Amino acid sequence: MSLRIAVAQISSESNHFVTGLAGPDFFRTTGYLLEGSEVLGLSRSDTEVGGFLSILQSEEQVEVVPLVAARANSGKPLSAECYRSLKRRLLEGLCRNLPVQGVLVSCHGSMGVQDLDDPEGDLVGALRKIVGPRVPLALTLDLHGNLTQAMVQSSDILVGYHTYPHRDAFQTGQCAARLLLQAATGRSRPAMALARLPLILTSFNASTEGDGPFSRLRRQADRMEQTRREVLSASVFNVGAYIDVPEMGCSSLVVTEGDEALAGELARRLALQHWGERDAYRVETLSVADAVERGRRIQGGPILLLDTADTTGGGAAGDSIALVRSLVELRVEEPCLAMVVDPDTVADCWHREPGSRFPVEVGHRLDPQWGKPLEVEAVLRRKSEGCFRYRGGILGGTEVSMGRSLVLQSGSLQLLVMSRPTYEWADEQYRSMGLEPRQAKFVCVKNMMNFRVGYGGIMKAFFVVAVPGPTPADMGMLPFRHIRRPVYPLDAMPETVEPEMTLRPYPGA
Repeated sequence: MSLRIAVAQISSESNHFVTGLAGPDFFRTTGYLLEGSEVLGLSRSDTEVGGFLSILQSEEQVEVVPLVAARANSGKPLSAECYRSLKRRLLEGLCRNLPVQGVLVSCHGSMGVQDLDDPEGDLVGALRKIVGPRVPLALTLDLHGNLTQAMVQSSDILVGYHTYPHRDAFQTGQCAARLLLQAATGRSRPAMALARLPLILTSFNASTEGDGPFSRLRRQADRMEQTRREVLSASVFNVGAYIDVPEMGCSSLVVTEGDEALAGELARRLALQHWGERDAYRVETLSVADAVERGRRIQGGPILLLDTADTTGGGAAGDSIALVRSLVELRVEEPCLAMVVDPDTVADCWHREPGSRFPVEVGHRLDPQWGKPLEVEAVLRRKSEGCFRYRGGILGGTEVSMGRSLVLQSGSLQLLVMSRPTYEWADEQYRSMGLEPRQAKFVCVKNMMNFRVGYGGIMKAFFVVAVPGPTPADMGMLPFRHIRRPVYPLDAMPETVEPEMTLRPYPGA
């Protein structure tokens, strides 16, 4: 008898400190929104769903039941209507295709919804009600997911990315699919434990490469997976700290073969290591003037100026012009590249011919709480419909669009102006518009981590600049209202804490 395994995805990372709400078009324009057999097209992608399908479609006795696949760039919280629509499509698709012997779902873990504190917990709870207590249900999550009691209590298997910069979405999907098939065929009895901390941290110093604090934590989790036969999976989560909900914090989660007590012991051990190294995540920031001066002392380029406060991968609008404003005011003469999201400026300039010169206002149109537009004299260098293909990362192999886009030149600065925010994996946006980072002295990058991938082989140095925005490297700059207090680093905390534990025994025990 064949196993019918349902496959679905609703994944977006949200930021509660940006203006407005996102609707279904946000998925269509920054990622994808697929239904039914369309989902199977992701088998050619590097996504989690691609990983699901690579395992399931290799098994003769497995029938894939594709439901919905919705993925968007990080951004605004979803409107209540948008979330209800996506959830309804998924649940109705599942009900039409019952019975199934397993469910695989890709989520982010830090999605925000207008009227919900825990949308992923709500979603998995609704799935559990439909399939009942005995059908195994597995979720994949971003390493920046915020894990909750509801997510753990309604799932059988939770698996997070192992890498940041994110390189293993596909492999994470494969891992979840293998574990689900083992549970669905009775070869495994997964039990889980979650250990959550009163801890929110910037992601800047949380790479899993090199020898930083999060890399050391990930290696400890790897050792658990590799040396303990009972451990099916060990995940550590440096929560995406731009959501503002009560049940929030960095966490660890361990899945074992039928032993929730052991899972709890190991998850607690990982959480305490995370807490013990919390001070190592602090970030040095510089004024733009100081960063430029330091960069000038370094021979060659590019020198990266990192505007982490306007990181679209963290949900910011990408419309900040603060860094560019400082470069203009400093009269920087070296070749510079920068980018900004400003659909109004693109629309106003689209009728102009390349080579034309004109005054233009740009920046701070989508989320004006962080600054005012900048007026410059510019020359239009080129125009494009803004399509490009990701070369790697969580969206590797997929084609997306920045919308209509322009390159404006003002003095030594070439400014890429886009209509839509897109996730920055490497330098695809610049290159798609004919801009070559190797030829610039200073390259402005709105990214907190992936710049190490896109520019790792060419950058001479990087500096984090202190400019305003909704994704700062300093959590103390954000006006949290709902998160449970006290929490590090917003409050004075004791030297040691005890993680909040949630255990999930194997339901068949």
